[in-house]
Amino acid sequence: MTQTTSAVDFSQPLALAGLAAAAVAFLVLILLLVTVLRAGRSARLVEDLSRQIGGLGHAVQALGQGQDQLTGGLRTVSDAQANAQSQTIQMMEARLAEVQRQMQERLHENAMKSARSLSDMQERMNETLKGSAVKTTQSLTQLQERLATIDKAQENITRLSGDVLSLQDILSNKQTRGAFGEIQLTDIVSKALPADSYSLQATLSNGKRADCLIHLPNPPGPIVIDSKFPLEAYEALRKADTQWEVNEAAKALRVAVRAHIKAISEKYILEGETADGALMFLPSEAVYAELHANFAEVVREGFEKRVWIVSPTTCMATLNTMRAILKDARMREQAGAIRRTLKQLHRDVELVVERVDKLNTHFGQARADLEGIGIAAERAGKRAAKLDNFDFEEIAPDAAEPGIVPVPKV
Repeated sequence: MTQTTSAVDFSQPLALAGLAAAAVAFLVLILLLVTVLRAGRSARLVEDLSRQIGGLGHAVQALGQGQDQLTGGLRTVSDAQANAQSQTIQMMEARLAEVQRQMQERLHENAMKSARSLSDMQERMNETLKGSAVKTTQSLTQLQERLATIDKAQENITRLSGDVLSLQDILSNKQTRGAFGEIQLTDIVSKALPADSYSLQATLSNGKRADCLIHLPNPPGPIVIDSKFPLEAYEALRKADTQWEVNEAAKALRVAVRAHIKAISEKYILEGETADGALMFLPSEAVYAELHANFAEVVREGFEKRVWIVSPTTCMATLNTMRAILKDARMREQAGAIRRTLKQLHRDVELVVERVDKLNTHFGQARADLEGIGIAAERAGKRAAKLDNFDFEEIAPDAAEPGIVPVPKV
């Protein structure tokens, strides 16, 4: 038993089961022996017990044999399992090698694809960089051009700032401001009217000098345009912050404009010499708009004194109307000359008609001559045809008329 047990692989479940069965049998035998010893049975029982013990020994021996067979079976199973495991390991190694080979091929293919993609990407990047470089160069060129334009604009702005400062210097002085208004008025009048229809700095019979005198026909007669520029009062009104300053500046502007209206009404409206009204030219649209927006009573006072306030825009419109009046007046002045010219034109037409009649007579005579020439030509043609039809061979030489030269035969 000991040798058999030592040969058993206790790591196998069947070996453990056999060992447990042997241990149980041995314990049963001991219990039977103890029972026999304590009870003191009879010999028959002892014999039976001996037989049973012998049978038990045979059973234990059979159990040992079965255990040996089980051990051999376990060895066989273990060997088969080892072989199967070895085969499985070999198959796994082969499969792993195949997978590794496939993985290497795929990695190689992926590496090639990556290399090609990288090459294509590099080419595209090069093309993109070239295009970007060209675009960047163009953009820089355009930027330089724009910067040059900006520099020119900056120079113009600087020059314009200087001009604005000069304009402010001009407007800050009353004399230069008056000259500025006169220059602007002169420019507008020269563009709207013919040069012979107005006079600049014209002196009237009262000795007063007008900035511009428009020579309109009677009625209404020559009309004066005088330039005025109440800039100080307007600037004070524009810069006023408090209500008191606004009121004071408005009062000063009313006083200045009323004074200009009164001066123009008294100096430049002369009965029998000028028109029954005059124009006050404001060289600023802002001042003109301020007067008509917030100082309507001053404008109405100008209407009452027959002084009409105009701005550069309204002055141009008024002058265009005056140009139409001048044109109409000149047309009336030239009406007599136009009638004389029309009479002469009528006489010229009559002469043309007479000469056309004479030419028709000449054409009729020429037509008759042509018809006579045609008739003569027709007769000459007929006679030539008759001459062509003559048979000169039938005419004998003796019968030939004297003076006729016979035609030799060919």
